[in-house]
Amino acid sequence: QVQLVESGGGLVQPGGSLRLSCAASGSIFSINAMGWYRQAPGKQRELVATITGGGSANYADSVKGRFTISRDNVKNTVYLQINSLKPEDTAVYYCAVLYDNSWPSSPKIWGQGTQVTVSS
Repeated sequence: QVQLVESGGGLVQPGGSLRLSCAASGSIFSINAMGWYRQAPGKQRELVATITGGGSANYADSVKGRFTISRDNVKNTVYLQINSLKPEDTAVYYCAVLYDNSWPSSPKIWGQGTQVTVSS
């Protein structure tokens, strides 16, 4: 069973940047599509970015141009670089192993989440 551990969240001012990391245990990491979701207070969890095992990325329209997903299959880690942060980016960010490479795919394994707060 793959386990996921996110890190890198925190409090950042508007316009700032963060890089979230998601470390995965298990040798099957490199063949799985991975995704980042976020859940803002009072809102449903939304998919923001996915990346296939081969490195092809997709993004929600709301984050295109500001978010970059990447992965290191040697380190079993997926990253989410977030630039030009806005207060509306405040949310708990979760990574997930996805069922397939489609957009939007569905998650089958969740991490525990990392809080991102954008505030001056």
